[in-house]
Amino acid sequence: MTKRKKLSKGQSRRIKENHQKRLKTANTATENTEKKSHDEWQTDNLGATESAIVISRFGQHADIETTDNEILRCNIRRTVSNIVCGDNVYFRRAKVSQGDLAGVIETVDERTTQLTRPDFYDGVKVVAANVDQILMVSAVLPEFTPSIIDRYLVACEDMGIKPILILNKVDLLDDETLAYVQSVLDIYREIGYQVYLLSNKTGEGVDELKTLLVDKNSIFVGQSGVGKSTLVNTLLPESNILTKIVSENSGLGQHTTTVSRLHHLPSGGNLIDSPGIREFGLWHLEPDRVTWCFKEFREYLGGCKFRDCKHLKDPGCLLQEALAEGKISQLRFDNYHRILESMQEGRAGARAPRV
Repeated sequence: MTKRKKLSKGQSRRIKENHQKRLKTANTATENTEKKSHDEWQTDNLGATESAIVISRFGQHADIETTDNEILRCNIRRTVSNIVCGDNVYFRRAKVSQGDLAGVIETVDERTTQLTRPDFYDGVKVVAANVDQILMVSAVLPEFTPSIIDRYLVACEDMGIKPILILNKVDLLDDETLAYVQSVLDIYREIGYQVYLLSNKTGEGVDELKTLLVDKNSIFVGQSGVGKSTLVNTLLPESNILTKIVSENSGLGQHTTTVSRLHHLPSGGNLIDSPGIREFGLWHLEPDRVTWCFKEFREYLGGCKFRDCKHLKDPGCLLQEALAEGKISQLRFDNYHRILESMQEGRAGARAPRV
């Protein structure tokens, strides 16, 4: 038997390199075949470019509505990213459908506005596009929380989108609680925000809400369980959106809407129903930007004794002086500092490794 000669280090290296080259060549051939198939599907099997609006987004697919009111599910071209509900897009129909896919979205129009929120995994995440107004829905059940209202107001001011405050489920309020809630809401009325009281059960304020939505692109936001989907069902009975009651054990709202969806209103305009969220982080903003987003603070900014004033116990702080004189509310001032504190925690969480 001939003894097998041991390979030298150089020979072993050359064999390994040749093996890697063959693998690379095989992978490239596979990629080219897939790309050719993909390109042929796009060029030979697609019609003329058409415009549409995004109704909903599902991973790499989106439901769109054409100018002829057709609802189609389309693939999203790999060069197109960050498509969200409300986007105006251009797509091409497939002459022969690929499963349930009716075409390909190729480009997205420039947005007039976009609502964003930070995400630990995706950085700043766009929630909806081309929104004219944001209806912030709160309620006494699961909990009336002005601090969350202020978070949404900061987001609205930052993005330049008009906010409207909606207090839902007012039929659950007794006279004493109603007086307290109205005193809190008066703070927002006094600084120029629109506030409306609603009850889906009694119908109070529903007609006013319908008037607010005419010919506008609107979105409901707010904690889970405050009744956003129930309100959409009232406005659009045919939408048949599932709703759930507030958990009796936790007192927290249960998520009922899992994917944002755009609905057309009979009176004109569009309404986006978004997944409920219990917290609205703002840690992607700079502290100075958050301060500016409290619009009643603006006239005092830049006038403090120290340029790096933290607006706490700093000497010569104009915000502290305005607070002492009753020109700004203690509630909003306290919420402002809570937001700044939570931003630090959010940034720390974003930097920490995710497991």
